[in-house]
Amino acid sequence: MRRNGRSIRAAIFLLLVSKMAISQDIEPRRWTPLPVGTNVASVGYINTDGNIYFDPVLKIENTKFNTKATIFSFLHAFDFLGKSARFDLRLPHKSTRWKGLLEGVPASTGRTGLGDPRLRLSINFLGAPALDPQELRRYRAARPINTIAGAAVAITLPLGDYERDKLLNLGHNRFSIRPQLGVVHTRGPWSYELTGSVFFYTDNNDFVGTRREQDPLLTLQSHLIYNSPRGWWTAISAAYDEGGESRIGGVSRDDRRRDLLYGISAGFAVNRHASLNLAYVGSRTREDLGSDTDNLAFALSIRF
Repeated sequence: MRRNGRSIRAAIFLLLVSKMAISQDIEPRRWTPLPVGTNVASVGYINTDGNIYFDPVLKIENTKFNTKATIFSFLHAFDFLGKSARFDLRLPHKSTRWKGLLEGVPASTGRTGLGDPRLRLSINFLGAPALDPQELRRYRAARPINTIAGAAVAITLPLGDYERDKLLNLGHNRFSIRPQLGVVHTRGPWSYELTGSVFFYTDNNDFVGTRREQDPLLTLQSHLIYNSPRGWWTAISAAYDEGGESRIGGVSRDDRRRDLLYGISAGFAVNRHASLNLAYVGSRTREDLGSDTDNLAFALSIRF
């Protein structure tokens, strides 16, 4: 990449946009209670293709990126003061490549390694008592109409691959703290779910010799879910996020986000202990600068 001011500004913007392309986890059945003592181990694969849009003065065109990520996760459901709760851990391994035209000249680069892991603690404080499997089945059968409300906090740890002298990295070198509130209303086989979140970010004090700051990002997602009595489910999802403007060395990057996301997903029971989930999620920026992405994912989960 050419080392003039324009290309440096372009590289910084490329980093910010491509890393933030899809911060939200579009996750239906997020607040569905699980029997106390349930453990779920999962391995998933996500393929993301994206287009990045720049200010025309930067003379960057046809900029695309692709990320192939393998996600390992573990979930444990437990009793917290009589309420259903869960703890989950997610560890990603990513391979990302960026390419485009810089002042008419093809340029590309790539990275492969660990992404930042995420921890999350969730508690359903309304409508979901802590129950064993048989008690939970009876509880659901007796309440075909039910409302559940929950709260959670997720923390992303700065443990992913990060090289202080590189603009493009898989890790963020900072903490992200995300409180969440959610509600799900069930009527027979149908569920209507709404989750609101706020992403708070600590500073990255080693961003190519300077400091990167970022404002909170507000997010909202909703899901319409059908749960079949035959053991499969499907969901239609929509989400929106706004905010997250960043500053490099105290100077605003004018990169406030406004993104619309949408998706469809489904889950199928393979046997009593295993299930397969499939999903498509698209994101489209509502700003002149930003990115559009298409994400295809599948995951195999084992319950024990």
